[in-house]
Amino acid sequence: MFSKYKKSGTLATANEKPTLAAVPTAAPAEAERKSLMRAKPNAAAEVAPVDKEKRRKERFGEIKLELHKALLDNLNLAALETASEADLRAEINAISQETMEELGIVLNREERQTLSQDLYFEVTGLGPLETLLKDETVNDILVNGPQQIFVERDGKLELTDVTFKDEKHLLRIIDKIVSAVGRRVDESNPYVDARLADGSRFNAMVGPIAVDGSLVSIRKFKKEKLGIDELVKFGAFTEEMAAYLQAAVACRLNVIVSGGTGSGKTTTLNALSSFIDNHERILTIEDTAELQLQQTHVGRMESRPPNVEDKGAVTQRDCLKNALRMRPDRIIVGETRGEEVIDMLQAMNTGHDGSMTTIHANSARDGVSRLENMIAMAGIEMPIKATRSQISSAVNLIVQASRLQDGSRRMTSITEITGMEGDVISMQKIFRYQRVGLTPENKIIGHFTATGVRSHFSDRFKLWGYDLPPQIFEPMVAE
Repeated sequence: MFSKYKKSGTLATANEKPTLAAVPTAAPAEAERKSLMRAKPNAAAEVAPVDKEKRRKERFGEIKLELHKALLDNLNLAALETASEADLRAEINAISQETMEELGIVLNREERQTLSQDLYFEVTGLGPLETLLKDETVNDILVNGPQQIFVERDGKLELTDVTFKDEKHLLRIIDKIVSAVGRRVDESNPYVDARLADGSRFNAMVGPIAVDGSLVSIRKFKKEKLGIDELVKFGAFTEEMAAYLQAAVACRLNVIVSGGTGSGKTTTLNALSSFIDNHERILTIEDTAELQLQQTHVGRMESRPPNVEDKGAVTQRDCLKNALRMRPDRIIVGETRGEEVIDMLQAMNTGHDGSMTTIHANSARDGVSRLENMIAMAGIEMPIKATRSQISSAVNLIVQASRLQDGSRRMTSITEITGMEGDVISMQKIFRYQRVGLTPENKIIGHFTATGVRSHFSDRFKLWGYDLPPQIFEPMVAE
């Protein structure tokens, strides 16, 4: 079958048994493999159900490992690049069946189907992680060594039953990922950032830095971005807040989206970008390309880490400096976390109104302090008043996104920066999320409300044709 996918001289014909030099032939090991799924009649009485299931999974993993070795010995991997999925699956099934007959392994139909799917993922994908990557309900995949894989669903972490055979198996998958993007990870370079083919963000750290096994985190890339209507429907914020944000973005206020890890900053930034006019030239700058802008005139840039010789790095600041020479109407930086903050603030202050970025902070006031700290870390020696004056004149709006304890994500506040009062940056909160309790199921009870403060930019909104009704600034009356 499909002999063009087999290594020459390895499998001569379909009727000949494969010669598997890589498969151990020791009698005890073979006997143990043969015993898979065929426990002795009294085994159930001798072994606890949990231990029995664990042993079954271990033996199933051993069989999968042996069959994977057989596939590597017999498949012509170069020819597989042009093979169709149907041909490849058929060839994997044929080689697996021949190998199991050679070793005397007997599996039921369900086990054969599972094994065939796992082997296909081992050859073409990321092994055990492939099923999780295809699961649309999974947002993050977190690997703590070969035997412990967590996922995040609906903002909550849960342990899966997916495992790797051992640390070598996990390292092989990590190496497969990083080598595809021209990177490497080993003892001399024990950590790596990369982007998967589908755009998902990948980070790995191996031993000796990772003590109990390699650590992997994958932030999955959402193919379908959430728009304003979907976020309102999901309860991330209200229609009144959406109307205010539409006016703010359309009127070219400089916006910072603040929040913790996994709070939905990038999702919020994507949604806000939908209010940008389609005739404006937008340049995006990111460490990992995640933004999905729908406008016509968008130029995307992505920073580049140094190569194995520690050369060739292109930072976000390099991209930002170059972007200023490319006649942008707006600049959107995926995440500001270093010295590029200087150039970002200068861009906001020098004719690039309507620019946006995200930062890591727990509140709007903390966000301002974080900007001050990043300026200081960039080595720019400025008086604190001058630093704050730069921030207050550049940033108009801080949108705070938070992931609450029940896993839900909310826009917990919208805060305007109105100027300086002495040495202090003046801020006023326009909308906020008010928590009022907790259900027996640990779901947070709360509601969005305006603070009653009229927007500092109301006159600007009117000039741009966005005359917001006064009612949206009225606080919710408690029932």
